[in-house]
Amino acid sequence: MAWHEAYDDPSSSLSMRLRCVRSHLVGAISRAPAGHVSLVSLCAGQGRDVIGALAGHPRRDDVRAVLVEHDPRNVAAARQAAAAQGLAQVEIRQADAAMVDAFADALLADVLLLCGIFGNVSDADIERTVQAAATLCRAGATVIWTRHRRAPDLTPQVRAWFAGSGFEEVAFDALDTTALTGVGVHRLSHPPATRPPGHRLFAFRTS
Repeated sequence: MAWHEAYDDPSSSLSMRLRCVRSHLVGAISRAPAGHVSLVSLCAGQGRDVIGALAGHPRRDDVRAVLVEHDPRNVAAARQAAAAQGLAQVEIRQADAAMVDAFADALLADVLLLCGIFGNVSDADIERTVQAAATLCRAGATVIWTRHRRAPDLTPQVRAWFAGSGFEEVAFDALDTTALTGVGVHRLSHPPATRPPGHRLFAFRTS
């Protein structure tokens, strides 16, 4: 949990990434079709991006958000923050976000967050997750993801994997941070062709 303290420093890489993700998230919610908006965040941490974006958003009541997080301490912090903002429609689940069954009832998503994942899993797991993302979202949905750009920089390949999976790039921000942060935004250009996978999407490295 100590690494979360970096969010309290506005000049930290994590704070800069958070502000960027929130900005894109606000835009994605605004662009979503009128009516109910399904938002899913995998490995959601303390939910600072979703809760911060929804707190003052004019469409906050349209959004049903499911945040999936494994660490019980993060889950408790996220639930407290959501309650403090009166966001009763934000559900924080303590579960394994790598298994689609943990959030299948929230699909298909209009907004999908894959933040803080791609820098901690294998290249093969990133590709698998990108391909799966196309089955987790409805047509026109927005996916927001993050990955560092340290050598060897994999972000060009990640962007190519999204393109090959039926996504159009909305934005890619190469933030000038010590972590060389990259934030990508993609929109699914067609309905999912297959059902969501039943296999594990990714596994975090243990070292």
